[in-house]
Amino acid sequence: MQKRSKEFKQMQRERINRIKPWLKSTGPKTLEGKEISKMNALNIDLNLHALIKEYKQLMIEKEKIHDMIISSKDLILKVQDLSL
Repeated sequence: MQKRSKEFKQMQRERINRIKPWLKSTGPKTLEGKEISKMNALNIDLNLHALIKEYKQLMIEKEKIHDMIISSKDLILKVQDLSL
């Protein structure tokens, strides 16, 4: 990423304060637009819940694999003890 000079940043700040783009931005005005906007938030929420659920399942699987590895190591040590 390119570094910006202090002068550039100051000019940018002044330009943004002069234009005030936040005053021109509006939310949806029609009922249809409001419904679409509402669905965007709902979709994000549903996707987040799906990701959290998948993450929890992966953590359970990870724990199972970890337990299997520990059991395998214990079994190997027992076998080595028997062969001595």
